[in-house]
Amino acid sequence: MEFVFYPKGVCSRTMELQVEDGVIKAFRVDGGCSGNLQGISRLVKGMRVEEVVSKLKGLDCGGKGTSCPDQLARALEAATKEAAKFVG
Repeated sequence: MEFVFYPKGVCSRTMELQVEDGVIKAFRVDGGCSGNLQGISRLVKGMRVEEVVSKLKGLDCGGKGTSCPDQLARALEAATKEAAKFVG
């Protein structure tokens, strides 16, 4: 499943995810801190969604109450909910 997420409260503008059978196949970000987000993209590829969410959810950047990693966790949660709608 491919999913586009629009983060809130961070520099990133869009996050594009590809998830298959609960495993992240691809993650791409438009905007934000390029080097950091490229690193995160490479690290999460091949990981299970639940593991990434548990490690990244709640991380804060500069007192914003969120961060790009936190927004990735939220994107994965939203993608999981969206996928559940199609499973009968």
